[in-house]
Amino acid sequence: MTPGARLQAAIEVLDRVQAGAAPEVALTNWARASRFAGSKDRAAVRDHVYDVLRRWRSCAALGGGDSGRALVLGLLRGRGGDLSLFDGARHAPAPLTAAENAHLAADPDLSEAEALDCPDWLMPDLRAALGADFAPVMAALRHRAPVFLRANLARTDRDGALAALAAEDIGARPHPLAATAIEVTRNARRVRQSRAFGAGLVELQDAASQAVVEALPPLDGLTALDFCAGGGGKALAMAALGAQVHAHDIAPARMQDIPARAQRAGVRVERVAHPAGAFDLVLVDAPCSGSGSWRRDPWGKWTLTRAGLDRLTQTQAEVLAQAAPLVAPGGWLAYATCSLLDAENESSIRQFLDRSPDFTVQSTLRLTPLDGGDGFSLATCRRKT
Repeated sequence: MTPGARLQAAIEVLDRVQAGAAPEVALTNWARASRFAGSKDRAAVRDHVYDVLRRWRSCAALGGGDSGRALVLGLLRGRGGDLSLFDGARHAPAPLTAAENAHLAADPDLSEAEALDCPDWLMPDLRAALGADFAPVMAALRHRAPVFLRANLARTDRDGALAALAAEDIGARPHPLAATAIEVTRNARRVRQSRAFGAGLVELQDAASQAVVEALPPLDGLTALDFCAGGGGKALAMAALGAQVHAHDIAPARMQDIPARAQRAGVRVERVAHPAGAFDLVLVDAPCSGSGSWRRDPWGKWTLTRAGLDRLTQTQAEVLAQAAPLVAPGGWLAYATCSLLDAENESSIRQFLDRSPDFTVQSTLRLTPLDGGDGFSLATCRRKT
């Protein structure tokens, strides 16, 4: 595919998203219908689409509308791209119209929310939570997230993982957020097919997520329950640090990959449908807005509503109420979200403590994309004996 044809494909995918399709579904359907597209073409189209999703408002303002064509025009304008690719040749987008040329010739006049690609209704909440970091964090969320790996301590150490990656020409370096964190700097798309990944030396996991596990009480020998395990990333990390880990999720299908991942990693994680008993540590990585990870899932920024946020905070309260009785006396309850919003973090844990006087907060951790990884919040509470 030519560069122009890749832009046209992105336009078509974005039109499907605008019509109501989820981005991943729209991309998958395009790829299935475009057998001529090679792996580099598919990657390029995906990159165009996700670059627009991260910057939807500014792209719409710069391009003159919310159509796929206008959004891609706005993306190119915003980053100084080559507008001459709109020439209609070899499946490229049609030439610019007089109206488009007039819009592109005018000086852009973006509001703060448009320039930072922030929903209007969320600006007060995010500004209150982030303070002076509001604008820098929102600007960071407009860019692609780094690719991070976790050195699997059950198989190797970080130096060993770095050496294995280097042997396969995958550029990587240590990252300061966690002792296991590795940032991929070159050939990131080779990771999943690498021998280092296949042998369980490394796992794909954001550095902030690794920092959350590292901030938990010492795990060696503890019985731990990952109450909202999902794909099991944190469960695997806890097991690699010596915990006896049980994994639970309200939707068990989300955990279907855990056995294969655990086998590759050389650790044991037991899935439980109905957790019972008393655990030394219960980790609640709660369902949340995902605002700290909008670089990876930018469509969530534009589909979140106030009603949706209210439902999430109610769910968080319910999950904490279900998890707390599973903590042994003297044990730990760790509440984490990948959210930047106080409503899902400080407010949620404060309301939980008001209802649960036998728990006290022992430590907290707040991370934003300015720290390098995703935004994360962690409150570690201890149950009284």
